[in-house]
Amino acid sequence: MKASLVIEVAKNGHKTVLKNSYATPPFKVANITEDKQNPMLHLMLMSASPGILEGDDYDLRIVLPENCALRLHTQSYQRLFTMQQGASQTMTVELAKNSTFIYVPHPVVPHEKSSFVAKNKIYLSEGCTLIWAEILTCGRQLNKEVFQFTKLHNHTEIYWNNKLIIKENLLMHPSVINPFSMGQMEGFTHQASFIFLKNNTNIKETIEQIHSYLIDCQQVDFGISELPLSGFVLRLLGYKAEQLYAILHNVAALLTSSFVENNTGSCS
Repeated sequence: MKASLVIEVAKNGHKTVLKNSYATPPFKVANITEDKQNPMLHLMLMSASPGILEGDDYDLRIVLPENCALRLHTQSYQRLFTMQQGASQTMTVELAKNSTFIYVPHPVVPHEKSSFVAKNKIYLSEGCTLIWAEILTCGRQLNKEVFQFTKLHNHTEIYWNNKLIIKENLLMHPSVINPFSMGQMEGFTHQASFIFLKNNTNIKETIEQIHSYLIDCQQVDFGISELPLSGFVLRLLGYKAEQLYAILHNVAALLTSSFVENNTGSCS
């Protein structure tokens, strides 16, 4: 199935509103903003499909004009079903001056013999704020499908004023490279990454805050790297998808000054 999604927002007074939404099956977009006075728009990306199937090719595009703020939520875990040839997804995000985009999706769960390639391109302008995350799991552990998928390839490029500043190229190919070997997962089964970019932020102090929170999280290993621009990359290794998902949401909430409102701060 070839499917496409376009989301365009606009500024209406102090609030961000949905200007245009175009989606072909299986996609649907729902406005889940609870506080109608909230300057940030909350949208949920929904799908009528149980997951990504053989031959699926998704194309997603999100456009934010100046001074707009959007948080995009996902409906559920992204399942990748058994495939012969594979499936793909392309996601493009365009942020104009002083706009904000937050995306912390549910974990990806690859089934046995699934093959998936994702390409993400994010374009930032002056004064933009970006929170971008992803969680990759080993598969369905209860079905004894630990790293039984064929391939997972996630390619992310982030541009600042059309200049490439961050490039991530994550490739997991269990039949070629043992995920448990040195320099790979080394015994862990789940991994997550989190990118934060924001101008005029005391990044060193922010990293210390995140570190203080993560140091108390059990059965999780992590590392934080400061970026050349005002931002950082956080990487996590763990054993539970829900735990990593909760941690990333708490980190995002801490960065948006709504930590207490969104969660208790638990690492479980």
